[in-house]
Amino acid sequence: MVTEKDVGYMRRAMSLAEKGRGHVNPNPLVGAVIVREGHVTGEGWHRRYGDLHAEREALAACTEDTHGSTMYVTLEPCCHHGKQPPCTDAIINAGIRRVVAGMTDPNPLVAGKGLALLAAHGIEVECGLLEEELRYQNRVFLRYITARRPWVTMKWAMTLDGRIAARTGDSKWVSSEESRAFAHRLRGWNMAIMAGIGTVRADDPMLNCRLDGMRSPVRVIVDSKASIALSSAIVRTAGQYRTIVAYARDENRVPGNAGDIAETGTVCGPDNARADVEGRVERLAAAGVETVGCAGKDGRVDIGDLLSQLGRMGIDSVLVEGGSELDWSIVEAGLADEVYCFIAPKIIGGSLAKGPVGGFGFDRMAEALGLEIESVTRTGPDILVHAFPCNTLSGSGKL
Repeated sequence: MVTEKDVGYMRRAMSLAEKGRGHVNPNPLVGAVIVREGHVTGEGWHRRYGDLHAEREALAACTEDTHGSTMYVTLEPCCHHGKQPPCTDAIINAGIRRVVAGMTDPNPLVAGKGLALLAAHGIEVECGLLEEELRYQNRVFLRYITARRPWVTMKWAMTLDGRIAARTGDSKWVSSEESRAFAHRLRGWNMAIMAGIGTVRADDPMLNCRLDGMRSPVRVIVDSKASIALSSAIVRTAGQYRTIVAYARDENRVPGNAGDIAETGTVCGPDNARADVEGRVERLAAAGVETVGCAGKDGRVDIGDLLSQLGRMGIDSVLVEGGSELDWSIVEAGLADEVYCFIAPKIIGGSLAKGPVGGFGFDRMAEALGLEIESVTRTGPDILVHAFPCNTLSGSGKL
């Protein structure tokens, strides 16, 4: 029977797991607490990808004999060899009497087999304590391990009247210093950051994380014609930060044009346009930029295909920082999983000033993407709205 003390120990394990956010991807967040005769004797968490798992960390930290102890762990212990040996072996050898797991691991290599192995060795096993909260905490891992595509978080900052920049294109700064600091935290939490070529041309950003102790994400530029300038900050720092340019492999012409306009200013046919793209891809590779050829859709990168390829690369999460056309591509395709919207107490106006989501838009209000608001908080003078597209998470918090 689950007690209040059991819940308290699991919440402690959950708080420990959170310390690994931004460091363990594409592995899950996991925390573990070991209790003997009513007091904690050891605790640990998965600190970094490739390092000890939470269970072995907790066992190594134990200050007393572990025989007869209870282990609280947020995720089912692994029973297979990966970068680390099976945690089930360590638990069995330590003489743990009882294991309370928050949820089963959907990884096909585990998927209940870890708990079954422990039970077969006479260990009392319980599972499902705080499961809904733990599924929410590990939503990125759950999506990635079951669908093999990254969790997509959209982020933008806009004025109170819904503009992300002035009509001139000036956007420094829409949001406050506090909001920008939080945005860098989001960058550190995600394995990749994605932006469109329009944003790169307009802002010449670095797209790195500038917070101490947090890693910078892989930079993914959606650039259908691989036209990013070799002199851009993104390309010049490709040796410092892993950079991927995604281009349209199958279609390189914008519909309605007689052909692409080459850098010389002449109109060229599809064969020449393709050769131009291939040449630019070679120059980017020489500059240290990885390139990914994606299926074309209306002359642009098919975002669904790009996300599938990123998933196959082991990238479990993507923070999308615009621009508005890229945001629309993601919304239109139904690929958004989470939204952070910073609203600055400013009005800039202008019928030509852009909003955060561009494109053609939906024809009817009934087609609009519905959101469930998770929270509304303050970041300095700004308001931060954190939301999920309806049905991304159910009302109970389960995926």
